[in-house]
Amino acid sequence: RGPALPRDLRLRGRGAASNHSGRFETERRSPFDDGWAGDAEAPRLLRTEVREERARSAIVWQTSPDLPFDRSINPYRGCEHGCAYCYARPTHAWLGLSAGLDFETRLVARPGLGAVLERELRARGYRPAPLAIGTNTDPYQPLEARHRITREVLGVLSAFRHPVAITTRGVLVERDIDLLGEMGRAGLAQVMVSITTLDAGLARAMEPRAPTPARRLEMLGRLSAAGVPVGVMVAPLIPGLTDHEAEAIVAAAAGAGARAAV
Repeated sequence: RGPALPRDLRLRGRGAASNHSGRFETERRSPFDDGWAGDAEAPRLLRTEVREERARSAIVWQTSPDLPFDRSINPYRGCEHGCAYCYARPTHAWLGLSAGLDFETRLVARPGLGAVLERELRARGYRPAPLAIGTNTDPYQPLEARHRITREVLGVLSAFRHPVAITTRGVLVERDIDLLGEMGRAGLAQVMVSITTLDAGLARAMEPRAPTPARRLEMLGRLSAAGVPVGVMVAPLIPGLTDHEAEAIVAAAAGAGARAAV
């Protein structure tokens, strides 16, 4: 537990164990026990909070030669899956929040993103190329069941017949098989399913709120059967912990219908 966490806070099902101040903050706070609460205070379970952000732009452009795409969309900020190793955690510092527990419990939804995207796709100078979804946080995290922003964006891309590449470990992607199947058969969509390990116990420790590895393989198979080109993203490879599983993960994914591995 980090210095910014009350002693009575329960962290069941969370990937981070601390909540240090963001990198741009000038202050750090630590709780101090003055003796009034004592042991009589009941433990409090950390709850997830969601606020909304009205986006002024939808497409994020990048020029890095290390990435195979030049444009992406992020329907959400933060991710409820709470993977301990997530490289996107530090991006929460731009919101004045922590890369620790804030990243997985203080989330931002971006309703109306589909309309903003449609405006950008209609711009006179726009030229289509594969658009990536899920490059920062998972577009099919549990939050999507209620807010349906990824579905909204996908509907716009489908109407425009615009190519899209999705990376996810969330089973909610199966809800959108109607759109993804049609786009996949037309060569306009592909889905990469993220599988870090086949060990359910290890996955529970590293990815506490993500679907089990077996469920992700099942999801991969269902997408493939619907005509969606699918692949497996074996990342991160953690030396001494998961790196020895790489070939087994690829073999299992291939058996479920994966056509590619990264």
